[in-house]
Amino acid sequence: MGSFAGGGLPPDDVVVTALRAGDEAMFAALLDTWSGGMLRVARSYVSTDHSAEEVVQDTWLAVIGAIDGFEGRSSVKTWVYRILVNTAKKRGVRESRTLPWSAFEQDGGSAAGLGPLFPGGWKEPPAAWPTPEVEALATEVRGLIAEALARLPPRQRIVITLRDVEGCTSDEVCEILEISAANQRVLLHRARAAVRGWLADYFESVKQPE
Repeated sequence: MGSFAGGGLPPDDVVVTALRAGDEAMFAALLDTWSGGMLRVARSYVSTDHSAEEVVQDTWLAVIGAIDGFEGRSSVKTWVYRILVNTAKKRGVRESRTLPWSAFEQDGGSAAGLGPLFPGGWKEPPAAWPTPEVEALATEVRGLIAEALARLPPRQRIVITLRDVEGCTSDEVCEILEISAANQRVLLHRARAAVRGWLADYFESVKQPE
């Protein structure tokens, strides 16, 4: 597995061939690369971290069982995430967490405040803060973002998680969630506007006097 370290994953055809051959190093590379994001996505549907872990485990079992039938109509990652979402949805329904996608119009908020929260998405806070406690503040911001995402309606939370946390494209999100491009845009815009608003309120409340 050392050949994958720091260099990303090889092309999809190589990944699929290796998985079909039972290549443990390739499977380990996929786990290292994707499992963290898969846990975050699963947690958008289920009520506990433990449930999310079980969803991810069940997803990998399903992937291994179905890899021989993978036809390459989408990327391997999109295919895996679609299995993940379907698995998480079923688990979420049992936990009474999931609402129908068709009900997204009921979500509150406006479509204002478009664009990413920070350059490069959610992964990093702004590069320079006007205080010496940069690391402490960065950690606090990450915590605030996590809290803000948890406050969103489920449909908005999963879309913004896939787009801004996991870096999926709009087309990938539509394919993973089986929603239209228009639905994806509305959900993402509302989620971003809500989170931006909550964070703006927070920073306004802690702003240091000049």
